[in-house]
Amino acid sequence: MDLLNTLVDKGLRRETPTREEALAVLATSDDDLLDVVAAAGKVRRHWFGRRVKLNYLVNLKSGLCPEDCSYCSQRLGSTAGILKYTWLKPDQASEAAAAGLAGGAKRVCLVASGRGPTDRDVDRVSDTIKAIKEQNDGVEVCACLGLLSDGQAERLRAAGADAYNHNLNTSEATYGDITTTHTYADRVDTVHKAHAAGLSACSGLIAGMGERDEDLVDVVFALRELDPDSVPVNFLIPFEGTPLAKEWNLTPQRCLRILAMVRFVCPDVEVRIAGGREVHLRSLQPLALHLANSIFLGDYLTSEGQAGKADLEMIADAGFEVEGADEVTLPEHRAAAGGGCGSHAAAGGCGTDAEPVGCGSHTDGGVCGTASVAAEAPASAEPRTDLVAVRRRGAGTDLAPNA
Repeated sequence: MDLLNTLVDKGLRRETPTREEALAVLATSDDDLLDVVAAAGKVRRHWFGRRVKLNYLVNLKSGLCPEDCSYCSQRLGSTAGILKYTWLKPDQASEAAAAGLAGGAKRVCLVASGRGPTDRDVDRVSDTIKAIKEQNDGVEVCACLGLLSDGQAERLRAAGADAYNHNLNTSEATYGDITTTHTYADRVDTVHKAHAAGLSACSGLIAGMGERDEDLVDVVFALRELDPDSVPVNFLIPFEGTPLAKEWNLTPQRCLRILAMVRFVCPDVEVRIAGGREVHLRSLQPLALHLANSIFLGDYLTSEGQAGKADLEMIADAGFEVEGADEVTLPEHRAAAGGGCGSHAAAGGCGTDAEPVGCGSHTDGGVCGTASVAAEAPASAEPRTDLVAVRRRGAGTDLAPNA
């Protein structure tokens, strides 16, 4: 297939695909799926070999959020029966992190619900970061605390944070449809603050919220322009008690095409399969390792994940290996630049083209493309609501974590 040959060549050269090429990946048929996976897998292996980076989530504060993000079980007005608790103490968070690190994780992601941290919250998280780093040599720590105010990213960096996560989630054109209590621009600003403070930026998306193919391409191109080192790809977990509880729009094949598109657009970036992989990829999870080079180990913030032991067996059975703590995740050219893919010097974003990407330049709120018809929902089996399980162990409970 000429399209796939072109995309492989561009990926090996870090060149940006066109929007039409990215859309074409999403439009490929199930008959061509293995060809798509094989092509994107060549790009993944070129930049990351067969290594899989393991990350571990610690939910520092669960529920009780004043924001109205429609996809979130912790949102204002959610009736999902999730765990709700206020801030974990540093020693509790460090103990929770230790379980993931013992299971092979090299990065701990500290997450707290809420619009954004107060200065006192930053102090709390700083103490937690220091506790984790003191007890675990070489561990990476990423904070995810919501919208940052001036100076907060610098304080987290000084405390030892290596990265900051703040996802764009969906396209600028549709952002107002899923959240009204903050804006797309607010999220972009926080990613910029993380970059400016010297933190490795982590920013990704959520697929399956009823968006069009054009929206998926828009947000991935916008992420490429922001130049994060890590792009988490979440697949919506439709929690009962949230506005998107009935949005079951994904098939395993659709998820693989989305991951392939992300890999082609961001060839040398850490692409991480995040929330929802067990719910939507199901038995095709091993194929996704040919596209992404990073996953979360064990449970997520409010939902159960696959057993940690099963994650490790899956990686080994698929012919991949867990990335060691002494191995550098990013390709040499990105690591040498101190993060990003060279755009902080003069390389022009993740690739070598100079064309503007993303949809940040639109003043009318329009979508970057010209298509205006929503993508037809893929044919799928009955919704697998049985796979959506609320987390009842680990952080915030007296039960051992899944790691």
